Amino acid sequence: MPKSTQKPGQKPAKPGEYVERGPRGGEVPNPRRVTIEPGDNPLPPTQKPGRTWEREGPPKS
Repeated sequence: MPKSTQKPGQKPAKPGEYVERGPRGGEVPNPRRVTIEPGDNPLPPTQKPGRTWEREGPPKS
C-alpha cells in the first residue's frame, strides 16, 4: 500500500516525522525532514515547487 503524501501548506493528517518527496512520490537528493507535533499546522514549504511531504512514522521523542 503506497504511503499518502500531502502538499506544503496543508494541515497534517497526523503528527509525526515527515520527509520531502518528489512530484510523483519518489526520493529527492538531500530531502528536508520535519517533525510535526500535535497542533502544528500547516506543513512547511518544500525546497522546490511540486514536491510533497510523506509521513514516515510517529514523532521522535
